[in-house]
Amino acid sequence: MDMPVLAPFQRIILATTNDGKIRELAEPLHSFGVDVLGLANFPEIGSIEENGDSFEENALIKARTVSAITGLLSVADDSGLEVDALDGAPGIHSARYSNDWESLPGESRDARNMRKLLHELANVPEESRGCRFVCCMAAVRPDGKEFVARGIWEGRILHEPRGSNGFGYDPIFGIPALGKSAAQLTREEKNACSHRGNALRRLLANWENFTS
Repeated sequence: MDMPVLAPFQRIILATTNDGKIRELAEPLHSFGVDVLGLANFPEIGSIEENGDSFEENALIKARTVSAITGLLSVADDSGLEVDALDGAPGIHSARYSNDWESLPGESRDARNMRKLLHELANVPEESRGCRFVCCMAAVRPDGKEFVARGIWEGRILHEPRGSNGFGYDPIFGIPALGKSAAQLTREEKNACSHRGNALRRLLANWENFTS
């Protein structure tokens, strides 16, 4: 793939405070000569209410808000896990899936989310544990021009967490072809096949047209 020309938008904002997402998204963009900032650089923005009904709507809400406030090109993603046996849940509520559960001592939100999901799937057989990570990545220019890329990563929910890399549901997201969980992959391996990596590649493939 030919390298897209990113100028004049060489300074962009990733509309997130999630350190894991920033690491995964910033590294590929750095290779294209882009100066990448996160929301931590703009504390005046505050929290952004994600009240959309889809991953695409939520990504656009974040990117539009940040671009309007800063006057810079903003890239935002909304992503989550869809589980077939749960009719697509937790979906857009993935990050807040276990808000109705009490945390165990010292338990992170990610660990609590996985604990709830494994409980919900306790009696679901192997052949019915299909799932996918979905990512919608929205880029919004200060003049209002927009582009949305979508990426999907098919997998299967494991019966217990495996691995310590990644974040979110990665330890229980199994990749049958590799015999590993997403949390057992290196960052490079994950970026090569993940939903976020797929969405980012689609975004970069269209970047020259989007920024011209």
